[in-house]
Amino acid sequence: MKNLFLTLSSVLLISCFSFAQNVEDLNLKNVLVVGQQDELSDQYTLEVGLLQLFNQYGIKSKASLNVVKQRGSDTTLVQDSIRKALEEEGFDTYLLVSIRGYNNRFRPSENIKSIKEELSAGHLYPLYRESAANVTFTFTFYRDMKPVHYEMIRTGTVGSKDAVMKKLLKKVEKRLKKDWM
Repeated sequence: MKNLFLTLSSVLLISCFSFAQNVEDLNLKNVLVVGQQDELSDQYTLEVGLLQLFNQYGIKSKASLNVVKQRGSDTTLVQDSIRKALEEEGFDTYLLVSIRGYNNRFRPSENIKSIKEELSAGHLYPLYRESAANVTFTFTFYRDMKPVHYEMIRTGTVGSKDAVMKKLLKKVEKRLKKDWM
Protein backbone atom coordinates (compact mmCIF):
# COMPACT_ATOMS: atom_id res chain seq x y z
CA MET A 1 0.00 0.00 0.00
CA LYS A 2 2.86 2.34 0.88
CA ASN A 3 4.56 1.63 -2.47
CA LEU A 4 1.34 2.30 -4.33
CA PHE A 5 0.97 5.65 -2.57
CA LEU A 6 4.58 6.60 -3.37
CA THR A 7 4.16 5.61 -7.00
CA LEU A 8 0.95 7.60 -7.39
CA SER A 9 2.53 10.60 -5.65
CA SER A 10 5.53 10.43 -7.97
CA VAL A 11 3.35 10.26 -11.08
CA LEU A 12 1.29 13.20 -9.86
CA LEU A 13 4.41 15.25 -9.10
CA ILE A 14 5.93 14.49 -12.51
CA SER A 15 2.73 15.40 -14.34
CA CYS A 16 2.43 18.66 -12.39
CA PHE A 17 6.05 19.49 -13.23
CA SER A 18 5.55 18.76 -16.93
CA PHE A 19 2.37 20.88 -16.94
CA ALA A 20 4.32 23.76 -15.35
CA GLN A 21 6.99 23.33 -18.04
CA ASN A 22 4.35 23.70 -20.76
CA VAL A 23 3.10 26.94 -19.23
CA GLU A 24 6.65 28.28 -18.98
CA ASP A 25 7.42 27.35 -22.58
CA LEU A 26 4.24 28.89 -24.03
CA ASN A 27 5.83 32.31 -24.61
CA LEU A 28 2.92 33.51 -26.73
CA LYS A 29 3.99 35.80 -29.59
CA ASN A 30 1.36 34.98 -32.22
CA VAL A 31 -1.87 33.03 -32.28
CA LEU A 32 -4.62 31.92 -34.63
CA VAL A 33 -7.80 31.89 -32.53
CA VAL A 34 -10.32 29.17 -33.31
CA GLY A 35 -13.60 29.54 -31.44
CA GLN A 36 -15.21 26.12 -31.55
CA GLN A 37 -18.84 27.14 -31.58
CA ASP A 38 -21.61 25.78 -33.77
CA GLU A 39 -23.43 29.12 -33.70
CA LEU A 40 -21.59 31.56 -36.01
CA SER A 41 -22.48 34.62 -33.89
CA ASP A 42 -21.02 32.93 -30.77
CA GLN A 43 -17.86 32.04 -32.67
CA TYR A 44 -17.54 35.61 -33.92
CA THR A 45 -18.06 37.05 -30.42
CA LEU A 46 -15.50 34.70 -28.88
CA GLU A 47 -12.83 35.14 -31.54
CA VAL A 48 -13.13 38.93 -31.82
CA GLY A 49 -13.06 39.38 -28.02
CA LEU A 50 -9.89 37.29 -27.69
CA LEU A 51 -8.27 39.01 -30.70
CA GLN A 52 -8.79 42.43 -29.15
CA LEU A 53 -7.28 41.24 -25.87
CA PHE A 54 -4.24 39.62 -27.52
CA ASN A 55 -3.65 42.70 -29.70
CA GLN A 56 -3.76 44.88 -26.58
CA TYR A 57 -0.76 42.93 -25.29
CA GLY A 58 1.18 43.04 -28.55
CA ILE A 59 0.47 39.43 -29.52
CA LYS A 60 -0.03 39.06 -33.25
CA SER A 61 -3.42 37.37 -33.67
CA LYS A 62 -5.89 36.34 -36.32
CA ALA A 63 -9.39 34.84 -36.22
CA SER A 64 -10.14 31.53 -37.90
CA LEU A 65 -13.18 33.24 -39.45
CA ASN A 66 -10.69 35.28 -41.53
CA VAL A 67 -9.07 32.08 -42.82
CA VAL A 68 -11.89 29.59 -43.30
CA LYS A 69 -14.32 30.40 -46.09
CA GLN A 70 -17.89 31.12 -45.04
CA ARG A 71 -19.73 27.90 -44.19
CA GLY A 72 -16.42 26.03 -44.51
CA SER A 73 -15.10 23.50 -42.05
CA ASP A 74 -12.45 24.33 -39.45
CA THR A 75 -10.61 21.17 -40.51
CA THR A 76 -9.31 23.12 -43.53
CA LEU A 77 -6.99 24.89 -41.06
CA VAL A 78 -4.73 21.80 -41.00
CA GLN A 79 -4.44 21.49 -44.78
CA ASP A 80 -0.87 21.99 -45.98
CA SER A 81 -1.67 25.00 -48.18
CA ILE A 82 -3.46 26.88 -45.37
CA ARG A 83 -0.76 25.97 -42.84
CA LYS A 84 1.99 27.23 -45.16
CA ALA A 85 0.12 30.47 -45.83
CA LEU A 86 -0.31 31.01 -42.07
CA GLU A 87 3.37 30.23 -41.45
CA GLU A 88 4.34 32.80 -44.11
CA GLU A 89 2.21 35.34 -42.23
CA GLY A 90 4.11 34.45 -39.05
CA PHE A 91 1.57 32.23 -37.27
CA ASP A 92 2.90 29.09 -35.62
CA THR A 93 0.46 28.81 -32.68
CA TYR A 94 -3.18 27.74 -32.87
CA LEU A 95 -5.55 28.31 -29.94
CA LEU A 96 -8.71 26.19 -29.84
CA VAL A 97 -11.35 27.52 -27.44
CA SER A 98 -14.44 25.51 -26.64
CA ILE A 99 -17.06 25.25 -23.93
CA ARG A 100 -16.65 22.19 -21.72
CA GLY A 101 -19.99 22.62 -19.96
CA TYR A 102 -22.03 24.49 -17.37
CA ASN A 103 -22.52 24.51 -13.60
CA ASN A 104 -20.11 21.66 -12.75
CA ARG A 105 -16.54 21.43 -11.65
CA PHE A 106 -14.82 19.70 -14.52
CA ARG A 107 -11.46 17.99 -14.32
CA PRO A 108 -8.86 18.71 -16.97
CA SER A 109 -8.71 16.11 -19.72
CA GLU A 110 -5.82 13.69 -19.45
CA ASN A 111 -5.97 12.78 -23.12
CA ILE A 112 -5.57 15.82 -25.35
CA LYS A 113 -6.61 15.02 -28.91
CA SER A 114 -4.69 15.89 -32.04
CA ILE A 115 -5.61 19.20 -33.62
CA LYS A 116 -7.28 17.44 -36.55
CA GLU A 117 -9.48 15.34 -34.23
CA GLU A 118 -10.34 18.36 -32.11
CA LEU A 119 -11.25 20.51 -35.11
CA SER A 120 -13.57 17.84 -36.48
CA ALA A 121 -15.32 17.25 -33.13
CA GLY A 122 -18.75 18.76 -32.64
CA HIS A 123 -19.33 21.47 -30.05
CA LEU A 124 -22.95 21.85 -29.09
CA TYR A 125 -22.81 24.29 -26.18
CA PRO A 126 -23.76 27.90 -26.87
CA LEU A 127 -21.80 30.75 -25.33
CA TYR A 128 -24.69 31.57 -23.01
CA ARG A 129 -27.46 29.41 -21.59
CA GLU A 130 -30.18 30.97 -19.47
CA SER A 131 -30.20 28.34 -16.73
CA ALA A 132 -26.39 28.26 -16.36
CA ALA A 133 -24.75 29.81 -13.32
CA ASN A 134 -21.25 29.47 -14.79
CA VAL A 135 -19.44 28.34 -17.93
CA THR A 136 -16.24 26.29 -18.19
CA PHE A 137 -14.03 26.90 -21.24
CA THR A 138 -11.11 24.82 -22.48
CA PHE A 139 -8.10 26.51 -24.03
CA THR A 140 -5.77 24.24 -26.01
CA PHE A 141 -2.65 25.67 -27.64
CA TYR A 142 -0.97 23.83 -30.52
CA ARG A 143 2.42 24.40 -32.16
CA ASP A 144 3.58 22.35 -35.12
CA MET A 145 0.17 20.66 -34.90
CA LYS A 146 1.04 19.24 -31.46
CA PRO A 147 -0.59 20.28 -28.17
CA VAL A 148 1.73 22.41 -26.01
CA HIS A 149 -0.67 23.69 -23.35
CA TYR A 150 -4.15 22.84 -22.11
CA GLU A 151 -6.12 24.79 -19.56
CA MET A 152 -9.66 25.18 -18.30
CA ILE A 153 -11.06 28.59 -17.37
CA ARG A 154 -14.32 28.87 -15.48
CA THR A 155 -16.39 32.04 -15.38
CA GLY A 156 -18.48 32.87 -12.35
CA THR A 157 -22.12 33.81 -12.24
CA VAL A 158 -23.37 34.79 -15.68
CA GLY A 159 -26.51 36.59 -16.75
CA SER A 160 -26.04 37.20 -20.47
CA LYS A 161 -23.71 36.52 -23.40
CA ASP A 162 -22.00 39.87 -22.75
CA ALA A 163 -21.48 38.98 -19.08
CA VAL A 164 -19.92 35.63 -20.07
CA MET A 165 -17.50 37.36 -22.44
CA LYS A 166 -16.62 40.11 -19.97
CA LYS A 167 -15.79 37.58 -17.23
CA LEU A 168 -13.94 35.30 -19.63
CA LEU A 169 -11.77 38.12 -20.99
CA LYS A 170 -10.94 39.26 -17.46
CA LYS A 171 -9.77 35.75 -16.52
CA VAL A 172 -7.87 35.28 -19.79
CA GLU A 173 -6.11 38.59 -19.23
CA LYS A 174 -4.89 37.38 -15.82
CA ARG A 175 -3.60 34.12 -17.37
CA LEU A 176 -2.00 36.09 -20.18
CA LYS A 177 -0.08 38.36 -17.79
CA LYS A 178 0.85 35.55 -15.43
CA ASP A 179 1.78 32.55 -17.58
CA TRP A 180 1.15 32.84 -21.28
CA MET A 181 3.53 35.64 -22.29
